[in-house]
Amino acid sequence: MTLSVSFRHQISGLSLAIEFAVPTPGTTVLFGRSGVGKSTVIAAVAGLIRPTAFRIDVGGALLADSAVGLFLPPEQRRIGLVFQDARLFPHMTVTGNLRYGLRRAAPGPIAFDDVVDLLGLAPLLGRQPRQLSGGEQSRVAIARALLSQPRLLAMDEPLASLDAQHKAEILPYLARLKHTLALPVLYVTHSMDEVVRLADSLVLIRAGHVLAAGPVGQVLARGDLPLAARDDAAALLETRVVVHDTCRQLTELAAAGRRILVPLQAAAVGSVLRVRVPAREVILATTEPQGISVHNAIAGTVGQIVEDASRHAALVEVALDGGGLLARVTPDAVARLGLRSGVMVLALVKSMAIEVLPG
Repeated sequence: MTLSVSFRHQISGLSLAIEFAVPTPGTTVLFGRSGVGKSTVIAAVAGLIRPTAFRIDVGGALLADSAVGLFLPPEQRRIGLVFQDARLFPHMTVTGNLRYGLRRAAPGPIAFDDVVDLLGLAPLLGRQPRQLSGGEQSRVAIARALLSQPRLLAMDEPLASLDAQHKAEILPYLARLKHTLALPVLYVTHSMDEVVRLADSLVLIRAGHVLAAGPVGQVLARGDLPLAARDDAAALLETRVVVHDTCRQLTELAAAGRRILVPLQAAAVGSVLRVRVPAREVILATTEPQGISVHNAIAGTVGQIVEDASRHAALVEVALDGGGLLARVTPDAVARLGLRSGVMVLALVKSMAIEVLPG
């Protein structure tokens, strides 16, 4: 099944022409700078605006289609909305806020006790919103949206108003939500930390247009997109823990058909972990090096090579089985190694340079 969004709209001088289709369930992150149209996509999906031309399909449920004159009102779309501001009822306890969302919903599979457990709300049920931290208020707002039994959860920068400490507090709950509920999630952010922790699919938006859409690992590994020019450009790999070598203080991960060694992890064998490999930390070689401290020599095939003129650098895509890396090197290195599309190459990465994301 897919989440398919297509519409055209004019708002505040910005002409939007949005079109993407991504698999569901899973978390689809809309990413881009402020003012590029991310929140307008949420509004269009939820039925809060009526675009000029449109077609919105959520997992086979057609919500709007201008070709046949279909436009379901917001209350019939079953979209659970979460905003930057938690918008809790100040005169109600946490329980009252949650029961309000449940009372207005049609019968569904998401149970009160399950949501309370999932989001760690049991200690908060008797409190009022003014007695909650920003992160706690966000968790209650998410729970209330879930109890409305949505067919899709739409979250418009829910962490934007939180400081770093409260963001760190709530991100594990959002990750649990992603893995526990088989529910499509549409998530707006301009934070790369949130992208790499939460996204299954990534939709990159610039000036009202979709630059790229697809699996998050594939989009982040493309050298021709603006993300690759960022200081924090990095590839993202989904890995599985193979074995722990306590003597060497290393953990072996399997990723994209390759073996990767990282510092010893606490995760159980078989666990799935995401890792970030910064583009600036990847060294390219055409032969196996000897007598160096680098543990990882990852074999791949050169894809695109994109000039990064502002840095006097080149961005080299390294294709793996079902994944990829990105290397930022000098144009001289490209010339000396004879790199071009299709050439076999080794990506050398220090174990200490690989960021293992919290599970």
